[in-house]
Amino acid sequence: MGADTKALRTRIKSVDSTLHLTKAMGLVASSKIRHATDIMNKSRQYSKAVTEIVNLLTACNECKKSTYMKGSDSEKTKIIIIAGDRGLAGGYNANVFRLAREYADADFLPIGKRACERFGGGYSSSEKFSREDGAKLSAELCRDFLEGKFSKLGVISTKYVSIMTQEARISWILPLTSENSKKSVGTIFEPDELTILNEAVPEYINGKLMGYIRESYACEVAARRMAMDSAGKNAQSMIENLQLDYNRARQGAITQEITEIVAGSGE
Repeated sequence: MGADTKALRTRIKSVDSTLHLTKAMGLVASSKIRHATDIMNKSRQYSKAVTEIVNLLTACNECKKSTYMKGSDSEKTKIIIIAGDRGLAGGYNANVFRLAREYADADFLPIGKRACERFGGGYSSSEKFSREDGAKLSAELCRDFLEGKFSKLGVISTKYVSIMTQEARISWILPLTSENSKKSVGTIFEPDELTILNEAVPEYINGKLMGYIRESYACEVAARRMAMDSAGKNAQSMIENLQLDYNRARQGAITQEITEIVAGSGE
């Protein structure tokens, strides 16, 4: 019986240490959420602005001559996959990788440590991915698209719905389409629409990409916050159950000792 109480004390101490760890990680995630969502909202605004400009341009007949709209003869698909730099974020990374399995034939370009570990190469940090990194990558992607190295460009990222809900999604960037285009009213492009479109596409891709990365990072922080809350509640519940078992075992040991003493005194 003494061995049982000792094992239970050790287990309680171990779970209590885990509880302190999850609380600390939850507090760190909480401190990052506001900053991450502020940056996400600013990136969303910029992405929306460049998208509106490109939609105006793709509505012009002249722009339909652009390779960015016609595409190439290549049948290859390139997908940028954005995952987290760390784990312990619930299903955040798993949901992204599950969606990626639906496009197994694509050429993946990972951003984030977990994605790099899975697919190799890429950019090892989604949190520290800078606008300069985005500009360089966008220029490379545009060059490869124009050279016909791939015909479709997509991004697998995570959509921020709320602090409790995040959804993995795929968004297609190239080739450009005129589905959401709006006829420009009184807008004059100099020197001409086609030239402006070809010059604007790299910045458009950079803006969209940074928006996806910043939103995915906000999702990672929110998912970690919720995961640590859930882990903390589970750890607290385990401690309470283990404490009950410990009390029963201790009471049983005391009862046994009393019984042995009483039995010995009657002999």
